[in-house]
Amino acid sequence: MINVKEVGAKKEKEEAMRIVFIGAGNLATHLAEACKTVGHEILQVYSRTMENAATLAAKTGADAINDLSQVNPAAHLYLFSVKDDALAAVIKQMPQTGGVWAHTAGSLPMHLFAALHAEHGVLYPLQTFSKHRKIDFDTIPVFVEGSSDATTRLLEEFACTLSSNVQRLSGEKRRFLHLAAVYACNFVNHMYTLAAEITHKEEISFDLLLPLIVETAAKVTTMTPSAAQTGPAVRYDEGVMAKHLALLNDAEMEEIYKLLSKSIHKHAGGR
Repeated sequence: MINVKEVGAKKEKEEAMRIVFIGAGNLATHLAEACKTVGHEILQVYSRTMENAATLAAKTGADAINDLSQVNPAAHLYLFSVKDDALAAVIKQMPQTGGVWAHTAGSLPMHLFAALHAEHGVLYPLQTFSKHRKIDFDTIPVFVEGSSDATTRLLEEFACTLSSNVQRLSGEKRRFLHLAAVYACNFVNHMYTLAAEITHKEEISFDLLLPLIVETAAKVTTMTPSAAQTGPAVRYDEGVMAKHLALLNDAEMEEIYKLLSKSIHKHAGGR
């Protein structure tokens, strides 16, 4: 069994860890590539499908496996980056190993590991990931939590080799941060999807909206989202809004428009 304190001391000296990735999706791909770039050794990549495991393994010089019984027991860190609803089942299939087990989910508690592995935690990078889009991992906020002080320090020190913005955060706070991220990222991106449907239907280029999208995002880096809000819903201009609703001709999109407009007006405080 690998002693967590010894691993921490070793990492401080050599700045390298032996890592096994459980999962080969978007987040795992970016995280594994970042680990490889800064000098960590990726021993294995596991995925249910050998093709997915082999693709990421080839990028990181690792061995590909699709059977958890083949997991190398001598890694320092086992990073679980699988779908939230699959994590508990995957953990139960893990063989006994040394090192630390940590998942990368924003909404799940670390105690999912507790019954099977003493040294465990969370390493949560707050970013949206797509496999074929490059991203500078150093700019990504990374949040860590550990089952012991030694494990927390190990995860923190490891995260610091990848990002310049590493913070400790409790599981309870992380759940709310993840919820906020869904609003700020996933829901916003869905609005782009709906906007693209409107422009596509009318044979207008979606690219015409890109300067608007960029400026909208840029504004909240220097002012509060509330102060940055503009548009007819702020003043609840019913004439303009009625015309928009008439153009939609889609009950679901109309309902979304109405709900969002009411919420915008409420938060604008009548300005």
